[in-house]
Amino acid sequence: MRDHVEGSNTMRPDRTLAAGPDPARLWVARIALLALAAAGLYQGLWAQLAPQSFFQDFPNGMGWVATEGPYNEHLVRDIGGLVNGMAVVALVAAWRPSRPLFLAAGLGWLVYSVPHFVFHLSHPLDDSSMQALNVVVLVTEILLPLLGLLGATASARETR
Repeated sequence: MRDHVEGSNTMRPDRTLAAGPDPARLWVARIALLALAAAGLYQGLWAQLAPQSFFQDFPNGMGWVATEGPYNEHLVRDIGGLVNGMAVVALVAAWRPSRPLFLAAGLGWLVYSVPHFVFHLSHPLDDSSMQALNVVVLVTEILLPLLGLLGATASARETR
Protein backbone atom coordinates (compact mmCIF):
# COMPACT_ATOMS: atom_id res chain seq x y z
CA MET A 1 0.00 0.00 0.00
CA ARG A 2 1.23 3.47 -0.77
CA ASP A 3 0.35 6.82 0.71
CA HIS A 4 0.56 10.29 -0.77
CA VAL A 5 3.40 12.55 0.41
CA GLU A 6 2.02 15.98 1.37
CA GLY A 7 2.97 18.77 -1.06
CA SER A 8 4.24 16.33 -3.67
CA ASN A 9 3.01 14.28 -6.59
CA THR A 10 4.98 11.21 -5.48
CA MET A 11 3.87 8.14 -3.63
CA ARG A 12 5.96 6.44 -0.94
CA PRO A 13 5.76 2.93 0.46
CA ASP A 14 3.55 2.47 3.50
CA ARG A 15 6.05 1.61 6.23
CA THR A 16 3.40 -0.01 8.41
CA LEU A 17 3.54 -3.12 6.23
CA ALA A 18 7.27 -3.53 6.69
CA ALA A 19 8.19 -6.47 8.86
CA GLY A 20 11.51 -7.92 9.85
CA PRO A 21 12.30 -11.61 9.86
CA ASP A 22 10.05 -13.76 12.02
CA PRO A 23 12.48 -15.29 14.58
CA ALA A 24 10.24 -18.28 15.30
CA ARG A 25 10.07 -19.25 11.62
CA LEU A 26 13.82 -18.81 11.27
CA TRP A 27 14.51 -21.11 14.23
CA VAL A 28 12.06 -23.77 13.03
CA ALA A 29 13.68 -23.65 9.59
CA ARG A 30 17.19 -23.84 11.01
CA ILE A 31 16.36 -26.78 13.30
CA ALA A 32 14.65 -28.63 10.43
CA LEU A 33 17.69 -28.13 8.20
CA LEU A 34 20.05 -29.28 10.97
CA ALA A 35 17.96 -32.44 11.38
CA LEU A 36 18.15 -33.06 7.61
CA ALA A 37 21.89 -32.46 7.66
CA ALA A 38 22.37 -34.93 10.52
CA ALA A 39 20.33 -37.61 8.75
CA GLY A 40 22.10 -36.90 5.47
CA LEU A 41 25.56 -37.11 7.01
CA TYR A 42 24.65 -40.33 8.83
CA GLN A 43 23.68 -41.96 5.55
CA GLY A 44 26.17 -40.19 3.29
CA LEU A 45 29.29 -40.73 5.38
CA TRP A 46 28.40 -44.36 5.94
CA ALA A 47 27.84 -44.89 2.19
CA GLN A 48 31.08 -43.13 1.23
CA LEU A 49 33.35 -44.53 3.93
CA ALA A 50 31.99 -48.08 4.16
CA PRO A 51 29.95 -48.69 0.99
CA GLN A 52 29.79 -52.49 1.35
CA SER A 53 28.55 -52.19 4.93
CA PHE A 54 26.01 -49.55 3.93
CA PHE A 55 24.74 -51.77 1.11
CA GLN A 56 24.45 -54.86 3.32
CA ASP A 57 23.33 -53.30 6.58
CA PHE A 58 21.40 -50.05 6.03
CA PRO A 59 19.45 -49.11 8.05
CA ASN A 60 20.71 -50.26 11.39
CA GLY A 61 21.61 -53.79 10.28
CA MET A 62 18.33 -54.48 8.46
CA GLY A 63 19.78 -54.70 4.94
CA TRP A 64 17.02 -52.92 3.04
CA VAL A 65 19.36 -51.70 0.27
CA ALA A 66 20.74 -55.19 -0.43
CA THR A 67 17.27 -56.48 -1.32
CA GLU A 68 17.12 -54.15 -4.34
CA GLY A 69 19.82 -55.71 -6.50
CA PRO A 70 23.53 -56.42 -6.79
CA TYR A 71 26.14 -54.39 -4.96
CA ASN A 72 27.69 -51.52 -6.91
CA GLU A 73 30.41 -49.71 -4.95
CA HIS A 74 30.55 -46.82 -7.41
CA LEU A 75 26.82 -46.16 -7.14
CA VAL A 76 26.75 -46.43 -3.33
CA ARG A 77 29.71 -44.05 -2.93
CA ASP A 78 28.23 -41.56 -5.43
CA ILE A 79 24.86 -41.54 -3.67
CA GLY A 80 26.68 -41.06 -0.37
CA GLY A 81 28.53 -38.09 -1.83
CA LEU A 82 25.33 -36.54 -3.18
CA VAL A 83 23.57 -36.89 0.17
CA ASN A 84 26.63 -35.42 1.91
CA GLY A 85 26.48 -32.48 -0.50
CA MET A 86 22.82 -31.91 0.33
CA ALA A 87 23.69 -32.07 4.02
CA VAL A 88 26.40 -29.43 3.57
CA VAL A 89 23.96 -27.07 1.83
CA ALA A 90 21.50 -27.58 4.71
CA LEU A 91 24.27 -26.89 7.25
CA VAL A 92 25.35 -23.70 5.49
CA ALA A 93 21.72 -22.52 5.27
CA ALA A 94 21.22 -23.16 8.99
CA TRP A 95 24.52 -21.50 9.90
CA ARG A 96 24.24 -18.44 7.62
CA PRO A 97 20.51 -18.09 7.00
CA SER A 98 19.42 -16.33 3.85
CA ARG A 99 16.41 -16.66 1.62
CA PRO A 100 18.36 -18.16 -1.33
CA LEU A 101 20.04 -20.74 0.91
CA PHE A 102 16.78 -21.74 2.57
CA LEU A 103 15.22 -22.14 -0.89
CA ALA A 104 18.18 -24.15 -2.23
CA ALA A 105 18.29 -26.47 0.77
CA GLY A 106 14.54 -26.97 1.09
CA LEU A 107 13.85 -27.44 -2.60
CA GLY A 108 16.92 -29.64 -3.09
CA TRP A 109 15.82 -31.98 -0.32
CA LEU A 110 12.27 -32.10 -1.72
CA VAL A 111 13.59 -33.02 -5.17
CA TYR A 112 15.33 -35.95 -3.50
CA SER A 113 12.75 -36.96 -0.89
CA VAL A 114 9.47 -36.90 -2.83
CA PRO A 115 10.54 -39.45 -5.50
CA HIS A 116 12.26 -41.49 -2.75
CA PHE A 117 8.95 -41.57 -0.85
CA VAL A 118 6.99 -42.54 -3.98
CA PHE A 119 9.45 -45.37 -4.72
CA HIS A 120 9.04 -46.82 -1.25
CA LEU A 121 5.27 -46.59 -1.42
CA SER A 122 5.25 -48.51 -4.69
CA HIS A 123 7.91 -51.00 -3.46
CA PRO A 124 6.83 -51.77 0.11
CA LEU A 125 8.93 -53.78 2.53
CA ASP A 126 7.75 -57.32 3.27
CA ASP A 127 7.41 -56.59 6.99
CA SER A 128 4.36 -54.33 7.38
CA SER A 129 5.54 -52.86 10.71
CA MET A 130 8.88 -51.94 9.10
CA GLN A 131 7.03 -50.50 6.11
CA ALA A 132 4.96 -48.34 8.45
CA LEU A 133 8.13 -47.11 10.18
CA ASN A 134 9.76 -46.49 6.80
CA VAL A 135 6.78 -44.40 5.65
CA VAL A 136 6.94 -42.32 8.84
CA VAL A 137 10.67 -41.65 8.28
CA LEU A 138 10.11 -40.81 4.62
CA VAL A 139 7.22 -38.45 5.41
CA THR A 140 9.59 -36.73 7.84
CA GLU A 141 12.06 -36.34 4.94
CA ILE A 142 9.34 -34.34 3.17
CA LEU A 143 8.12 -32.36 6.17
CA LEU A 144 11.58 -31.22 7.27
CA PRO A 145 12.42 -29.53 3.93
CA LEU A 146 9.00 -27.88 3.98
CA LEU A 147 9.81 -26.54 7.45
CA GLY A 148 13.20 -25.46 6.10
CA LEU A 149 11.39 -23.42 3.49
CA LEU A 150 9.80 -21.42 6.31
CA GLY A 151 13.13 -19.65 6.51
CA ALA A 152 12.61 -18.35 2.99
CA THR A 153 9.20 -16.99 3.95
CA ALA A 154 10.27 -15.58 7.33
CA SER A 155 11.04 -12.20 5.79
CA ALA A 156 8.78 -12.40 2.73
CA ARG A 157 6.65 -9.46 3.94
CA GLU A 158 9.24 -6.88 2.91
CA THR A 159 8.46 -3.27 2.16
CA ARG A 160 7.56 -2.90 -1.49
